[in-house]
Amino acid sequence: MTGNDAVLVLVVATALGFDFTNGFHDTGNAMATSIVTGALRPRVAVAVSAVLNLVGAFLSTAVAATIASGLVDSGDVTLTVVMAGLAGSILWNLTTWFFGIPSSSSHALIGGVVGATMAAAGASAVKWQGLVAKVIVPAALSPFIAGSVAALGTYLIHRITRDVAEGPRAHGFRLGQVGSACMVSLAHGTNDAQKTMGVITLALIANGTLHAGASAPVWVVTCCAVAIALGTYIGGWRVIRALGKGLVEIEAPQGMAAESASAAVILSSTDFGYSLSTTHVATGSILGTGVGRKGAVVRWHIAHRMVAAWLITLPASAVVGALAYGVANGIGGTAGVVVVFAVLVLASIAFFAASRRPAVTPENVNAAWTGSVVPTPPRDEVAP
Repeated sequence: MTGNDAVLVLVVATALGFDFTNGFHDTGNAMATSIVTGALRPRVAVAVSAVLNLVGAFLSTAVAATIASGLVDSGDVTLTVVMAGLAGSILWNLTTWFFGIPSSSSHALIGGVVGATMAAAGASAVKWQGLVAKVIVPAALSPFIAGSVAALGTYLIHRITRDVAEGPRAHGFRLGQVGSACMVSLAHGTNDAQKTMGVITLALIANGTLHAGASAPVWVVTCCAVAIALGTYIGGWRVIRALGKGLVEIEAPQGMAAESASAAVILSSTDFGYSLSTTHVATGSILGTGVGRKGAVVRWHIAHRMVAAWLITLPASAVVGALAYGVANGIGGTAGVVVVFAVLVLASIAFFAASRRPAVTPENVNAAWTGSVVPTPPRDEVAP
């Protein structure tokens, strides 16, 4: 194996690692409301979501094409650039997951790649028109569109079913949530799994393995589908708790409205090849259900914190991607990429270890919200 081949293997492995973090970071987008209303048990919910993410990844490649050729000039991209971009995105994903902030994995990936590309080849290597039209504008509009659809849906649901007894009403909507949550998971697979496909395709083009403008090979599609499905099955319980319990006190009708709105917006964007943030859509939908239901409690201070994270995701991951490129390029060759890869592995281990003290699990994810993503332990578990 040549040095270049070794670097390519590390880059592909790192990209699949990002896809895995994307899966557990975004599980809450599809399943948080179904888990909190009791429509699905936590472990069943993540299992169903994993299967549908796997299926969804095979349904479209429009977004993969946008990532591979629509954002940066592939002629200026090297394997070192791709590795550095992935480093920026993974570190941002791990940071926001640890704090239970549902930020955009998509924007972390795009920011990391753009930052690394600018560090390597300058701002002229970035296709700014494509970045604005297919990333930034959809990011700005999608939460409002999804929130408006969810608010209207919530209002109509409560209006139409106001005379239905609470027991049958709640039971019926919990059943409906199963279907709508499945649609969000399927939609998530059609959009988010493709972003990693696009990055690996970009790496293969940079290595000369594929020609410029080539589509993602079947093995790339398959590996990315499996990676995001495994990440989804692990379950990002911190983000699930923040979305399901932190933003709005959700009931089954709201959950169904939120999930239906999210699925409609995500599937529409996938058809147009927009690299949409499913996190923005899901969060906007959940907030919309709070607005649409009279008397609902919406914790706007938590929403403001999430929006602040959204605003800095692109630039923050771009800065980390640029710094990672500087380190890898400064060391040079295969050794530089190996050092960046080793730092990522050590950082991942550190984040995981820190998240276990204390841990958010399927057993406590629905505990009463007390202002923190980490539930307060029962009194008999508190040390005297």
